Amino acid sequence: MSAIEMNLIPPLKSTPLYEPTFRIADVIDGRARLTDDQFLELYENTPLAQLGQYAAAMTERLCPTDYRTYVIDRNINYTNICTARCTFCAFKRNDPAAPDAYTLDSEAISAKIRELLAIGGTQILMQGGMNPALPITYYENLLQTIREKFPSIHIHAFSPPEFVEFSRFFNMPIAEILRRFQACGLATIPGGGGEIFSERVRSRIGPGKCTGEEWLDVMSEAHKLGMYTSATMLIGHIEDISDRLDHLHRLRERQDWALTHAPAHYTAFIHWPYQSENTPLDKKRKWNPSDGKPFEFDNGRTVRLADANEYLRMLALARLYLDNFRNLQSSWVTMGPKIGQLALFFGANDMGSVMMEENVVSSAGTTYCLSEEMICRIIRDAGWIPAQRNQYYEVIKRHDGPDAPDRRPHLPPPERTRRHQITPEEAAAYKSAVLTISAKT
Repeated sequence: MSAIEMNLIPPLKSTPLYEPTFRIADVIDGRARLTDDQFLELYENTPLAQLGQYAAAMTERLCPTDYRTYVIDRNINYTNICTARCTFCAFKRNDPAAPDAYTLDSEAISAKIRELLAIGGTQILMQGGMNPALPITYYENLLQTIREKFPSIHIHAFSPPEFVEFSRFFNMPIAEILRRFQACGLATIPGGGGEIFSERVRSRIGPGKCTGEEWLDVMSEAHKLGMYTSATMLIGHIEDISDRLDHLHRLRERQDWALTHAPAHYTAFIHWPYQSENTPLDKKRKWNPSDGKPFEFDNGRTVRLADANEYLRMLALARLYLDNFRNLQSSWVTMGPKIGQLALFFGANDMGSVMMEENVVSSAGTTYCLSEEMICRIIRDAGWIPAQRNQYYEVIKRHDGPDAPDRRPHLPPPERTRRHQITPEEAAAYKSAVLTISAKT
């Protein structure tokens, strides 16, 4: 075993080690690439703590820094009107006349950006539903307004499903729309809408949304134009382990292509478990151990929710498999701050966003909110220096001094004043008063 393999997260003594049939040290050290069969072998046989050891060692090789990063941005969902009918989504409104359907104008979005700047934010993540009523000028004018009013703000916006629908709405090639938006100020593209690429799953959970190949093609077009993107995966619904592996395999292949043939590529991978509350998919039956194999595909009739163990297991395996992705992000927004912190030991090197605003996940019943102070504390307590980054994962500011957000002295709370002031003599007389109770006549 290599030194890298041994130095982080030793398995619990009570947990028997699994000995892989291949040299895992070669994968960790970069001398070999994890195959699909090896991925499945590790998933089915390796204890969680041991997987964490492998993933942490590989993270140490790919990100050999004394810090872990986060970003201060704001999720802005410019509209919730959507033509897709995703069964896992509680945010969309298919009827534009619904009382809570909305589309934000540029002034409302500008107000949100001003609030972001006030807390030291550097970028916006702007996504929405696929709203057929919005012309291309809405998006171009919005991008130009943001660029002119807020030149320091990085615009990370519009996911691949949106671009596929833009192409249909505007009768225009995706590459042309990307070029026009880039000219107006769009810098990078988020990985929203990735879900699961497998068509047998995607057609059931995301009717009306682009296919997995279309999602990948949008990102490849963006990479050709020099626009960096991120990649995502949604787990814990009706998919089986082969669907997850297929998703990661396609991402790794496209990243190989981008790194060789394009001026830009995927900067990070993020996965999270499906949040079930208020969603149509929640009405399906839930898997339990008496139903048979937990990942035996049954044509989408059963939902297999992913718990913390499943989330961390997939994070560790994604770290080992996606050897051409430098950055993996912790999903504390869905998993909570404690599991989010633990993710730093299972392959993640980034804590994601302070998340000043979030509407999609919270609509499905999961609401976590962390300040910059708390994210810095989580990173530091885990053993690293917290560092603020930009969307290219370049460090803006290291927090290793006394002025770090989690080290600043807190002002004492203002002294409370009594509403009614009394003298010490009056207080003594009050305490010495004899209470008498007389019977009612």
